[in-house]
Amino acid sequence: MTLVTQGVGAVGFMLARPARLLGIEPFHMELIAGIEERLGGEGHSLLLHVVPDIEAEIAVYRRWAEGALVDAVIVTNLLRDDRRLEVLTEIGLPTVVVGGPRRDLPFTNVWIDNAQAMRDAVAHLAGLGHTALARVSGPSGLAHTRARTEAFEQECTARGLTGVVVEADYSEESGARATRSLLGRAGAPSAIVYDNDVMAVAGLGVAAELDVAVPGSLSILAWDDSTLCRLASPPLSVMSLDVHGMGALAADCVLNVLAGGPVLSHVAPQPHLVPRGSTAAPQGSPGLPGRAG
Repeated sequence: MTLVTQGVGAVGFMLARPARLLGIEPFHMELIAGIEERLGGEGHSLLLHVVPDIEAEIAVYRRWAEGALVDAVIVTNLLRDDRRLEVLTEIGLPTVVVGGPRRDLPFTNVWIDNAQAMRDAVAHLAGLGHTALARVSGPSGLAHTRARTEAFEQECTARGLTGVVVEADYSEESGARATRSLLGRAGAPSAIVYDNDVMAVAGLGVAAELDVAVPGSLSILAWDDSTLCRLASPPLSVMSLDVHGMGALAADCVLNVLAGGPVLSHVAPQPHLVPRGSTAAPQGSPGLPGRAG
């Protein structure tokens, strides 16, 4: 990754999250790799900045705009009521949004149908015969978290399933804590959907610690594929998204914006199910494959 001190040819990318997560969560590293690969081929560099919270992020945007330090910015992890969009409109900094609650944003954006992906995940588990499901989510303030949670709850209700949601923060510790809470209660779920790979691997470790067989007694489904998921034992079933390709698409959007192109909404390829060894019919159930469609 190329870091720059001059504004010419620089595109800003900010992450408001604990820096410790960058070393263990593959998602943003894959996204950044896709962005940098495409921008670098066109003579642009990526300026990466990690901040503790949204207020600090907004302050950096203002500083970048005032000093003409970047030509454009890429914004991720939109909140349900996100002040960043108002500020970026105010200061006139060219912007591309990755994700978000809807497609009709005032900026060019790369949109992902998280709700449909979650409905597909629930359908897969219901098709295997699971009737008691749980979801270990990311922070509830994020727009994509809310979209997935609402779809999870609606799909469980529509199918007559029990669905429980426990909020976490994407870290190994929070994933393990949420899993212990779910497996330690009466009426424990027979399947858990995790919002990222790190929490899912932590949940797999807790299941082993509690002598809960995976997938015999508990099915685990992770969001976003990674080496962590493929090397786990058993390998984790996932809702897979081409994160690197999404980063390249976001970079293409930036190049179009810098070339004076119109505001457009691009739909990223839909996350798709990759079944592996961590999901199966619950013990005592023959599975209901016809329901998965």
